[in-house]
This record gives sequence, C-alpha cells and structure tokens, in this order.
Amino acid sequence: MAGGQSRIELLQGTLDFIILQTLRWGPQHGFGVAQMIRAHSSDTLHVDTGSLYPALHRLERAKLIAATWDRSEKGQHVRVYRLTAAGRKRLAAERTKWERMTRAIAGILNPRITEGEA
Repeated sequence: MAGGQSRIELLQGTLDFIILQTLRWGPQHGFGVAQMIRAHSSDTLHVDTGSLYPALHRLERAKLIAATWDRSEKGQHVRVYRLTAAGRKRLAAERTKWERMTRAIAGILNPRITEGEA
C-alpha cells in the first residue's frame, strides 16, 4: 500500500477481504481491482502490485476467486478474476465480522455518555 503521508497500513487479512468485496461488483483484472479499491476508498487506499498480486494468487489457491485469460481493451493479455461461490460465502462471513468490528471501534471513538460520567 502506498499513499505518502496519509498512508494507512492494513491489518493482515484486510486486503483479501477488500479484494473479495471488489470482485463482488463483477470480474476484473488485477489493475482494475487496484483502481476500484482506490476509487471506492476516496483515493485513500492504494494497493501496489507487490501486495495485490500475491493476495490474488493466495485467494485463487484457496479457491475463493477464479481467473481466466482475456484481452484488455488495449488488446493485452490479462488475467480476469471473479468471485467463486466459496468466495461469496467467505465474503459474507467476513462482512459480518467487519460490521461488528466497525461498530465496536465506533463505540470506542464516540462513547455514549451515561449518567454520572460527564
């Protein structure tokens, strides 16, 4: 991940989750996955090839995504990745965990003040 001074380090496993979520929107080649992550994170998350392609290969070995060869708009051979049924199932489980985690962190960042605490 790159991004200069506002660099955000992802916890291990987070990139896999983000890739699965990105492929939920439809099949995509590696560069397209990186572009979508960047665009949908308001240009906050930048995934470099040294992180992206090992993650794609790891997800493919785990059968969470599948890849086929295709041609890009420019006529180049590219691997197009798509979510498998197992990947959709894993994504659903990971989304549930992330939703719980974000609620927990939000509760820490913005605690409700109860009587006697103020």
